[in-house]
Amino acid sequence: MSLAAAAAAPSGFLSPTGVEIAFVLVGIATLGAALISVTTKQLVHAALWLVVALGGLAVEYLLLTAEFIAWVQVLIYVGSVVVLILFGLMLTRAPIGRSPDADSDNRWVAVTVAAATAITLVWVVVDAFRTTWIDLDGPVQGSTKVTGQTLFQHWVLPFEALSVLLLAALVGAIVLSRKNQDQDKES
Repeated sequence: MSLAAAAAAPSGFLSPTGVEIAFVLVGIATLGAALISVTTKQLVHAALWLVVALGGLAVEYLLLTAEFIAWVQVLIYVGSVVVLILFGLMLTRAPIGRSPDADSDNRWVAVTVAAATAITLVWVVVDAFRTTWIDLDGPVQGSTKVTGQTLFQHWVLPFEALSVLLLAALVGAIVLSRKNQDQDKES
């Protein structure tokens, strides 16, 4: 087999491409950041590790050539949700260091529920897409046009509901911090 023929041959399962290797490495780093985010006892560190995990998901979307979804991930989740969490922590005067309240000693129950949820989700996704085939001749599934049409036809109301929910959470954090300030002044 000549060198040109070997280069033109499609890569199989045992010969991954650079993008596939990068996908796995970023996935492992993202999973590690997510695990640290949910197991740390410091709330601010948990929020910062959440930024790393959500950023890793954005990189995964870029590796899948879904640029629009990657930027939505960065702008909405990393830019808005995490900033809202950090403002909530700041306004409610959550402890900065280790918090004994962050551990409820229900680790095994949490692990069991998480494992059952993961198994259920994998089963549902595999069952739902078992007979689904991708139309390679149609429009690209990750393209901005297709994503925008789907987003604005079916998902406008949930996005607006999410924005109202985030606004309510921010207002709630401000109200809670004001009540704590008023109680501190009275004491």
